[in-house]
Parts: sequence; structure tokens; C-alpha cells
Amino acid sequence: MIYLKSPRDIKRMRRAGKVLAAAFVELFDKVRPGVATSDIDRAMEDAIRRAGARPAFKGYRGGNRTPFPAATCISVESEVVHGLPSQRELEEGQIVGIDAGLELDGWFADMAASFLVGKVDETRRSLWQVTREALYRGIDKARPGNRVVDIGVAVQDWVEQHSFNVIRDLVGHGIGSGLHEEPAVPNYRSSDSNIPLKPGMTLAIEPMVSVGGWQIKVLKDGWTATTADGSPAGHFEHTILVTEGEPEILTLLEDGSDPWLAVAE
Repeated sequence: MIYLKSPRDIKRMRRAGKVLAAAFVELFDKVRPGVATSDIDRAMEDAIRRAGARPAFKGYRGGNRTPFPAATCISVESEVVHGLPSQRELEEGQIVGIDAGLELDGWFADMAASFLVGKVDETRRSLWQVTREALYRGIDKARPGNRVVDIGVAVQDWVEQHSFNVIRDLVGHGIGSGLHEEPAVPNYRSSDSNIPLKPGMTLAIEPMVSVGGWQIKVLKDGWTATTADGSPAGHFEHTILVTEGEPEILTLLEDGSDPWLAVAE
């Protein structure tokens, strides 16, 4: 079932999105060599709770898995998503994806970005740039008259033009009064996503991109998904609203600016 959001619902989702965007900005100067991923997670949880919201990921079960133990997924290098924060310290030259969600007054927001740790090589910088641009190309297709598959086509075409690959086993999703709602939002051509886009739909669009192959494996912790070939991966995400015209990004700052257009610049 796909739920179209009312103006009241959308107002609440905008508020949740602004809180999450502001929490992410607090992390920008913390993603540097020598910082433990657990310290980044702690800063995110503190920022979310100070705003009166609840970290949506902490305690999330995801089927039969053990509850996720942290407020953020922090995925380093070949880790695509769902990396577990720990005492592991970031190192110069790495690419790291940070993903977080929150619930505020019964409504969810979800967003993610990849960060470059210190000086990185051209491969990782290109991966970061292509993944970020793929997000906006996907968002641009989220308008009436298109279908969910058009989002995936835009993402896949852009990524493959740059000789990278989109991850196939992980997708975006609907979002609203639940963290994960229908429809699934693949980042590639899929006959299963031939669903019309309608005003009031709210989606988490999140390209996940690999330098190498698109296949993944899940580590023994039951959560961390890595590229099967060990190649670096990138990840960007926004929560968006399908309107009568231009798609609206809900995970923006109070001044209407988009943190992902500035991150790591």
C-alpha cells in the first residue's frame, strides 16, 4: 500500500527533515583522520535527541536480525551500507558513508552522504562526485507523469556512463509514518518498479555505487553490507516529496539550503 501524504503530514515530515539535516551538519568537522566511528555516532545521537527526536535506526530489527545498536550506519571503504560504529578510527584517504534517520512526532526522515577523509585518490573523488550527482538526477525524475523506474534509469545511466556500477540488492524506499514504506525505489532499470509517481508520495532516494562489481555480501555481524570484490563504495540519500511540479527535498536546513551540495567541498 502506498500512502499519499496530506498537507499536515508533509508539514511534519518537513520538520523532521530539517532536524535531521541540522544534525548532520554537526558531523562535518568530525569526519577526519583519527576519529573513531563510535564518536561520530555518539555526536549524531546527541544532536537528534537534543532536538526532541528519536534515532530511527537504534533498535531497528530489519527482519530476523539482531537490533541495530547505533543511531547511524557508518560504512568505510568497501562497506556499502549498515556499517556498525566502533572504536575503529578513520584514516587518511578513505571514503566513508554516514546514514541516519529519525522519528519526530510520529514521522520519519532519512538521509545519507559519503565523506572524503583527508586527501583521497582520484578514484574515490570521482566515486564521490558521481554518486552525489546520481542522487540529484534521480530526484529530478520524481515528478507526476513519470514512474518509479524512471528514477532508477536516471541513476543507473549516469553511474554507468562513468564506468561505475549501482548496487542491485539494496534499494531506496517509501517513507512517512514508517521508516520503510512502499514502494521500493531501485537505482536501476526494474520491471517491478513500473509504479506511477503521484503528488503526495514521499520517497527516500539513495544511490549506492561501487567502483567495481554490483554484487554485495553481508558480514557475520548480520548488518554490514560490503562489495563482494572489496572495491570502494559511495552512498548519498535524501527524503523527497513528489509535488504537482518540481520534486521537493524534505531533508533541507532551516534556510532551505541542501547540505549535500556543500559536503566535502
